[in-house]
Amino acid sequence: MKLTAKLVDIGTREVLLHIDDSRNIGVLPGDRIQILNEVTGVSVAAFIDTTSTLLPKGTIGIYKVTNERLQLEDGVAVEVRKAERPVTLDYIKKKMDGQHLTKEETYAVIRDVVSDNLSPAELTAYITACYINEMDMDEVEHLTRAMVDTGERLTFHAHPIVDKHSIGGVPGNKISLLVVPIIAASGLKIPKTSSRAITGAGGTADLMEVLAPVDFSASEVQRMTERVGGVIVWGGATNIAPADDKIIIQEYPFRIDARGQMLASVMAKKYAVGADLVVIDIPVGAHAKVATIQEGKKLARDFIELGDRLNMQVECALTYGDSPVGRSIGPNLEVMEALRILEGGESPGSLLQKSVAIAGMALEMSGKAARGMGAQMAEDILKKGDALKKFRQIIEIQGGDPKIRSDDIVPGKYQFVVNAPTSGYVIELNNRSLISLARTAGAPHDRGAGVLLHAKKGSRVEKGQPIFTIYADRNWRLQKALEEGRQLMPVVVEGMLLDRVPHDTRWS
Repeated sequence: MKLTAKLVDIGTREVLLHIDDSRNIGVLPGDRIQILNEVTGVSVAAFIDTTSTLLPKGTIGIYKVTNERLQLEDGVAVEVRKAERPVTLDYIKKKMDGQHLTKEETYAVIRDVVSDNLSPAELTAYITACYINEMDMDEVEHLTRAMVDTGERLTFHAHPIVDKHSIGGVPGNKISLLVVPIIAASGLKIPKTSSRAITGAGGTADLMEVLAPVDFSASEVQRMTERVGGVIVWGGATNIAPADDKIIIQEYPFRIDARGQMLASVMAKKYAVGADLVVIDIPVGAHAKVATIQEGKKLARDFIELGDRLNMQVECALTYGDSPVGRSIGPNLEVMEALRILEGGESPGSLLQKSVAIAGMALEMSGKAARGMGAQMAEDILKKGDALKKFRQIIEIQGGDPKIRSDDIVPGKYQFVVNAPTSGYVIELNNRSLISLARTAGAPHDRGAGVLLHAKKGSRVEKGQPIFTIYADRNWRLQKALEEGRQLMPVVVEGMLLDRVPHDTRWS
């Protein structure tokens, strides 16, 4: 069918048809059509929307992303026909039925993900199927390799290349801002590609963006790493394992992180940047993603096995996950805290100790430090100021201000201090509730939003003493966070009244 192209500045791979034209072609909203540029011979499949008023009959609205390949001029004639249903939908249905996908089937699905040949609903079906029907290790390896092979890769001539990753789930886990400059200051290379927040109040990329741009191409990441030894960038801008970030976008509303997809997501990014040595941080605790030591050890064995399959040496650290790392949750607050440590501070101890422990593992794996001496070497690099100097180089090469100090960063202008309702010890910090509170206050999109803890688990507090402060960039968000905080009770002090159960007697 011949239709006249009308270019529409909407950034998706879709087209808009008059409802009568869609009926003549035999398609419904959400179906695919094939559009042919008869001048160049380029043909593109796209999903359709329909309208009865926005376009006249005989006209097709070509959205921006669709036209990136078609390169049509406004008003030209195009050939439009119904497109075939992709075979990858059969593979997704196979996974929904609990069967395992072959290497070829997995590659086909990921190629369609990268090419935007699957609709958001179809991609969500794949993610959900993998969440409900867990992948075996062969499937995880196939997914990892497919993610890497459909994107760009970094190639370094000098080795070893080091990388680290935390599986998340613990608020305030800002250690990459310390670990990366420590490792780079030792003379090793660490091209750290990071995610934005999925379930948390601030991913590493969200934090680094407070200090410098994080959107760079793969070639820029390689050049910067070779120049200063390390970077902290957003993986979604690099075209390194591009399918991963498309999957993350669909996972985000559900706050899910399926085990197999998490393994593939983490290791694909490490494999694609050419990492030889990888340290994985697995926080363990009742309110973390991994509840028990036994589960943590099983996940660690999976990471190590996948690393062996990919010819990477992987070591895992099972870390305490029942309490935030440090005292801050939210981009500006966390960056302030990390900079204070780099500037010579020794508090909070949990942030300092975890950072040097993880960095120390990498230093030992590389041979820079003897077994058992890595943490001490990492701490020496911090205390001598070498890590701060290196971090300033990283900030500068990424386009930020290398002279920035912790005191230059400020939290949100609206705040509310929550005081202890009774005297006693802090007996519980609920990670999920603290993250939810920080997100409701606006984190990570509002950089000043978050939660600052004045007392941590085991601390003694007196009645009326501050236990945490909520910050927000917008007052209405602060009010919403306060309402949520009253329900969640993220911090429990010994002796607090947890709830009141009324008598159900009715008086006449």
